[in-house]
Amino acid sequence: MPVRPTAAVCSFVTTVLAATALTACGGGSGSSPDTVKVSFKQSTDNSVHVMDDYLADVKKQFEQSHPGKKVRLVPVKAPDSEYYTKLQQMLRSPKTAPDLVYEDTFLINSDITSGYLKPLDAYLAKWPDWRQFMDTAKAAAKGQDGKTYGVPDGTDTRGLWYDKGVFAKAGLPVPWQPKTWDDVLAAARAIKEKVPGVTPLNVYTGKPAGEAATMQGFEMLLYGTGDGRADPLYDAGSRKWVAGGQGFKDALSFVETVYREKLGPDVSTALDPNIQTIVRGELLPKGKLGIDLDGSWLPQDWLPGAGHEWPEWSRKLGLAAMPTQRGQAPGKVSMSGGWTWAVPAKAGNPGLAFEFVKTMQTKANAQKWYVANSGIAVRGDVASDPAYAGAQPGIKFFTDLVASTHYRPAYPAYPKVSTAIQEAMESVTTGDASVEKAAAAYDDALKDITGNVVEK
Repeated sequence: MPVRPTAAVCSFVTTVLAATALTACGGGSGSSPDTVKVSFKQSTDNSVHVMDDYLADVKKQFEQSHPGKKVRLVPVKAPDSEYYTKLQQMLRSPKTAPDLVYEDTFLINSDITSGYLKPLDAYLAKWPDWRQFMDTAKAAAKGQDGKTYGVPDGTDTRGLWYDKGVFAKAGLPVPWQPKTWDDVLAAARAIKEKVPGVTPLNVYTGKPAGEAATMQGFEMLLYGTGDGRADPLYDAGSRKWVAGGQGFKDALSFVETVYREKLGPDVSTALDPNIQTIVRGELLPKGKLGIDLDGSWLPQDWLPGAGHEWPEWSRKLGLAAMPTQRGQAPGKVSMSGGWTWAVPAKAGNPGLAFEFVKTMQTKANAQKWYVANSGIAVRGDVASDPAYAGAQPGIKFFTDLVASTHYRPAYPAYPKVSTAIQEAMESVTTGDASVEKAAAAYDDALKDITGNVVEK
């Protein structure tokens, strides 16, 4: 698969234009007290418009129920890493700050510390539906000051997607549930040997993939190296970040093995900023990928009208939990994150923005979004609704993984720690550094970032 520099450049230009349009509207977000500006991450795949369609429907509802009020949707089309950068640029000035923004939970504490977001506690206290949100989801949007800065719109989990047809050709069992990392690698090696023309295993890696590399790739490995209880990235007792110990090196070794043995995508493809679109839109639907370490949300691209309609996906793909390194308890591992709707500190119409959130987050609208986005419910009333549980193949599987999931240490330094992880992954993916050197470079970066490191 060739690298797509044009797509990456176009994404960045579109992002800049979106921010320019926001600046050029005159007077910033407070220019009209009757208009709420809603900024969100738009897919870089032009055929995927799940979020666009959902927000357009909510906009229509809002304007009908709030006569005289208008919603202006401000899409930002960019890969994840560029979206985060552009979002922070927008939040710095009242001229460019929208009234409502879509915030990844991994970034929210960094933006809180920077003073970019407004606490929502006064609004939440008067909103009865807030009681329906699960405590773990609420915690993901909470700052270190104890205040809440975002309303979560769902969560996610991660596991292994595998192509049943590829497995049959490779002589591998279906259903498949590996018990160790070695089982995963053995299956990938069998695919490489027996099914030419198919990428055996995708593990996201490197800086171009951004947080997908850290969370879908590295942390799904790292959090499976211990006993299933301790956080291998951050030591809560000492309030220090953890140096790259043996588990860290073992996770890097797995990544190194995948790319050294050519079990993964070509390095040029793996380091394409649009690798997630390539995997979901091309490799999996075309039967060109055997195993994909990825998230619960993939089917959103394959549903009717979603852009890459693929009605056969639930018959052609199987699901397996990612095992721990040696099969130690609890036997499987997952990571959870999610996104929130947050109000910028420099928003001109914060009250109107929260009214829009309330419209988005009615039970009916939340349930519609979870299903359309292949997300996992964070509202208890939706999670207990049989119509939600049975709405789509895979929902029960990924919801059940919540019991063995982990959450990133969402502290202000985390985004920079994540980037250091991506750099370590990239260096072993390209062969530019050994595992030992990559881990040492990570330790040096960690000390520079936090000045607060504990050996593990």
